[in-house]
Amino acid sequence: MTLPKKILIGTGTALLVLVVAAGGTVYGLWHNEIASMLSIRKLADADSENKAGPVYHIDVQGDYYFQDFLDQGGAKSDNELIDFLVGNLTKGVIDIDLSAPEIGCSSFTFVDETGDRYFGRNYDFSTTTAMIVETHPGNGRHASISSADLQFLGITGGRDLEGFMDNALALVSTYVPLDGINDAGVSCGIYMSYQQKDGKTSSTDQNTDKPDLTSTTMLRMILDYADNVEEAVELVRQYDFHDSANTSFHYMVADSTGKSAILEWVDPEGHVGNDDGTRRELKVYYNDSDAQIGEKEGKQSFQYITNFLVTPGYYDEDAQKGGHDRYLAIPEAIDPDGTNPGGAFSKEKGLDLLETLGRRKWDATKPSDSNSITVWSSLYNLTDKTVTWISNEKFGDESQIFEYSL
Repeated sequence: MTLPKKILIGTGTALLVLVVAAGGTVYGLWHNEIASMLSIRKLADADSENKAGPVYHIDVQGDYYFQDFLDQGGAKSDNELIDFLVGNLTKGVIDIDLSAPEIGCSSFTFVDETGDRYFGRNYDFSTTTAMIVETHPGNGRHASISSADLQFLGITGGRDLEGFMDNALALVSTYVPLDGINDAGVSCGIYMSYQQKDGKTSSTDQNTDKPDLTSTTMLRMILDYADNVEEAVELVRQYDFHDSANTSFHYMVADSTGKSAILEWVDPEGHVGNDDGTRRELKVYYNDSDAQIGEKEGKQSFQYITNFLVTPGYYDEDAQKGGHDRYLAIPEAIDPDGTNPGGAFSKEKGLDLLETLGRRKWDATKPSDSNSITVWSSLYNLTDKTVTWISNEKFGDESQIFEYSL
């Protein structure tokens, strides 16, 4: 039986309307996420000889629901964060598995000959996939450029992104920054602090009546909302802090005025091996009033951090301090004889210091932990809001150096 042409045309039109409607629904629901995924591009290939994973870039569209996240009270655990991300960013379609491996890092501030302020950071780990994340959320929030390790999202082993599922997972990189800068000239980094109780790493787990933030979401809040160091600290004070995945962290934040601070969560009765994460309180050490850390630090206006608490009295001896050798190397490079307490240093010297601290070379002579490579080095100019980002210690290879501006 031959169907009338009008019926065939009508059926075809109806199917087309359904397809278009479905497509419109998907676009309406996912348009920012789709545009963000389409923006992903590879900047550098993996290099097995250098134990380097690939590097990607994403230009995130929309506001990635972070204000909604704060409005709901944040999250006090990885599972709560995953529930929010699955329900919002991935629309319930893609599962997420967050992890926070133990990492080793270094940072320092300095000022160049023109008065520009800088924040340098090495991210030390093992072979992994890196993502440079650009955001422009609007509505009074700052644009930012940040760095993320996609192993936190389950993309492990330094492999390439493979298809839709990996690209959708990469959307979550906005929630797992490890360092970055915003368009107000505020920069921040997160560093392992290796705090312990009964011989095991002890996570900070504050539980008061304040809303809650996990490690990397705290850093995202600073990048999105802080105009300066003081605002960053005041924002942090408004939240209970919860470290992720049985690890422990501290922070350094700096701004274009030359102000910086180290933020640590410490048990007031704690000591190495006896540090209860539920009792910890926020301690803030500003660069212009940190003599309690040490006589040398008190005289210097630049600041630096590695992987041990600077809070006095926590350790019995220097040998218990993770990254103590790198910590000593930073002032030795910037202020070797005590005549440069202001931290006058050039951009070129700042890059040289990041290279010196790079773990492939450093660990060849004096290994200090299991993180044997530097995945990226980022030098943030807080004055003109620019970024120099170097992949896997390849300081002499222009194809591995990426420049950005806010």
